[in-house]
Amino acid sequence: MAVELRTYTFIDIMQPQFASFTASTARGYLPVAEQAALYVEVAPGMEINRITDVALKSTRVRPALQVVERAYGLLEVHEFDQGEVRAAGEHILAGLGLKEEDRLKPSIKTTQVITNLDPYQAMLINRNRSGNMILAGQTLYILEVLPAGYAALAANEAEKASPISLVDLRPYGAFGRLYLAGTEAHIQEAAAAVVHAMESVTGRSGGQTM
Repeated sequence: MAVELRTYTFIDIMQPQFASFTASTARGYLPVAEQAALYVEVAPGMEINRITDVALKSTRVRPALQVVERAYGLLEVHEFDQGEVRAAGEHILAGLGLKEEDRLKPSIKTTQVITNLDPYQAMLINRNRSGNMILAGQTLYILEVLPAGYAALAANEAEKASPISLVDLRPYGAFGRLYLAGTEAHIQEAAAAVVHAMESVTGRSGGQTM
């Protein structure tokens, strides 16, 4: 079976909340702020094992996250040296016989903005979140993106652009999801940054259905 490159995204400088969220939810080598990172998502999922092997044997990067599902697999690697992270990506692509342009373009499936959040809805979200708590009265932003790995790029770029709170992030599975909290103005800034980041990623449209 041919390998489909779904997500391939380089993160130049991991922001503090994004790095901390990854460190608190991942089971690998934990990243810190200001490191560079690479997210690679492929189908079928089992191929991510071979990709991890290539990246670790060819460079000094360390993995924070490896998710192996039947349909999709996701790998995150990071290092302070951006050149090492980029080199890991080049070795991965060469091992797959693919180019960066073979990745899928991100497709935003859902965006929701809920202002003046009700305290009971805030409780529901907080019971299921892995990041910061959202408070009653704040504005909630929700993103759903395909492929899922691009949710990581969205989270990091949102934090670069605006002083929001990262409530939850899921960069793997059928769809990627991102939850942010803040003032209405800050959420608007973050949402604009997310759209810009997604539109800036080149690649192909469509993808395999597993």
